[in-house]
Amino acid sequence: MRLYSGPVSMFSAKAEIAAIEKNIDVAVEFVPFNLATLYAPKHPDVERINPKQEVPVLIDGAVEIYDSTQIFEYLEDLAPQPALWPETLEARALARRLEMESDEFFFPDVIRFMPGRGSKLNNNEIEDAKARLRAYYAATNNILSDRHYLAGSFSYADIAFYAAEFFARFIGVGPKNDLPHLQSWRTRMSQRASVKLVMGKMTDYLGSFGIKAEL
Repeated sequence: MRLYSGPVSMFSAKAEIAAIEKNIDVAVEFVPFNLATLYAPKHPDVERINPKQEVPVLIDGAVEIYDSTQIFEYLEDLAPQPALWPETLEARALARRLEMESDEFFFPDVIRFMPGRGSKLNNNEIEDAKARLRAYYAATNNILSDRHYLAGSFSYADIAFYAAEFFARFIGVGPKNDLPHLQSWRTRMSQRASVKLVMGKMTDYLGSFGIKAEL
């Protein structure tokens, strides 16, 4: 099994963390990338398989898939244990909803503030995006008020939000320190071996360019 990834790809980090948690042996291959030209030239397999021409792309024999959520589902079918979707119907529905919201609602506001992108926003757009991020952090803190993980047991929802929130913090739009349940959750996540390995590599890569990032 091969996972095409990138050294600062949040979505690839999700897939790699999940594979480690599942004890699935996967060869991670970083495609050409640098901070100036990004993913150029495109890796031929990524270009061929993913219409968006983005990582992650997973190849497992005849199986060729892309998109971190689809990779989650494939890994869950491939290795049902340890389960990374919760056991009960209600908790699974919540985990899937939160995983989707992290990717589709939270992270798009985060990347608005990536270097070079924020300068394209007017003041109203900046304030609106910051307000949505603050509201998302507050809502997540409330969810975590009576549990260790977002959907009760550790799940793909936690992997997705941790990776996205990691990006938010290192570009300066992370949560404030007045959300204790969210802070405790992040500490708990940072202590997982899979997170230390995958996000640690990303932290080191960013650090090589003088960009400070922390687990």
